[in-house]
Amino acid sequence: MAEKPKPGAEPNQPKDDPKRKDISQIELILSEFDDGVVEVWPEDWRREGAGYLCRAGSVLVRDTDLDRVMTAFGRGRPQEGGTPHEGGIGGVTRLDLPSVVPDEAPQAFSPTQRFLEYADLLFGRGVVTPLHLFYVCSVSPCPATEPEEVPPGIPPDPLLPTGATDGQGVKVVVLDVGWTPAPAAYWLNGVTGEPEPGYDPATQTIGPYAGHGTFIAGVVRSIARNTEVVVKSYFDKAGAAFEDDLAVRLDEVLAESPDIISLSAGTSTRNNLPSLSLDVFIQTRVNRINGLVLVAAAGNENSRQYFWPAAFPEVVSVGALAENGRDKASFSNFGTWVDVYAPGENLVNAFLNGTYVCTEPPNTGTTRTFTEMARWSGTSFSTPLVAGLIAGRMSATGESARQAADALLAYSLTQPAPGVGPVLRPGDAGASI
Repeated sequence: MAEKPKPGAEPNQPKDDPKRKDISQIELILSEFDDGVVEVWPEDWRREGAGYLCRAGSVLVRDTDLDRVMTAFGRGRPQEGGTPHEGGIGGVTRLDLPSVVPDEAPQAFSPTQRFLEYADLLFGRGVVTPLHLFYVCSVSPCPATEPEEVPPGIPPDPLLPTGATDGQGVKVVVLDVGWTPAPAAYWLNGVTGEPEPGYDPATQTIGPYAGHGTFIAGVVRSIARNTEVVVKSYFDKAGAAFEDDLAVRLDEVLAESPDIISLSAGTSTRNNLPSLSLDVFIQTRVNRINGLVLVAAAGNENSRQYFWPAAFPEVVSVGALAENGRDKASFSNFGTWVDVYAPGENLVNAFLNGTYVCTEPPNTGTTRTFTEMARWSGTSFSTPLVAGLIAGRMSATGESARQAADALLAYSLTQPAPGVGPVLRPGDAGASI
């Protein structure tokens, strides 16, 4: 069995090559999953950059297409065309591929890619898709930086006073790595959630991605202090989850009747096509619940390429502004599919107590010590800021989350940042009324 790659290990990569961050992040993900489960495309991703990560040996197919796909893969014998499994959500099937690749399938570096290219030839793009891996740390890191230390006693930034736009009566569910209470962060009083596996309170050891959910909850509460916030531990393995599992977990969240779902995770996809599992979830679940809003991070590749689920038109997609509040943050994705930009660079909020060892160059191996606060950057954090603005407006106007989001997006169009796009800033929940 091949030894798993060690995070950050790529001795032939120039030290100043910006792709080293991508490499260290992907290797961290690969090291947390069983050997051979996760596949990275393209094959030479260390040199070319990764397009997407997926489950090796499996694909996704809509239930309505399953018979013809299995018949084709089995060369006329559907019983030999793979092994179907539940696809996470009704309407989608996970198909474990047959061991024999049809001779007429195009050549590719793995059986998974050969089957995908074969399906493209037979049915067109998008009928058969990879089972993508979603992550709170995208192929370029999301968050865009590792957490940074701040001086003791520094307050959150931003932090709004309580008032009419305090989010009272609004429920936000955060899908993330989990929740760790921060007793000194008074603005987090009443927040609940599932414990995160990446933090050991006994030894105060902070693992990669730990504290991400706590920080996000802090941003929501800094904008709308009395919002009910629940943090889920769904990205509990290297901050990643396969899309069929994510669809199940999103479906579970609906049972809690949230007004807003805040999701600081996503992925790029094969051929830039929508994630099949999340497409079905949005069309058959989200769109049938009056007023519900999903707010998602636009990602941190500094790319125009679609990042899902943020790129779905039904989702409020959030890019990040630079610290000066005028420019796009250097890491933020962009394009017409990004609905709005909000502050996402060098925010300060609640974090964990303990020590963290950096995994990303140029700080790999550096130990940082935290006392319940950190400074962090990424569209991961501009996203809950917008979720907090929606919650704040709802409490002041009585609107549904969908109505409040639409009103805020309309307001953002009145104050665009040149060369960036529509912008929302802390305090705009009240200014937009």
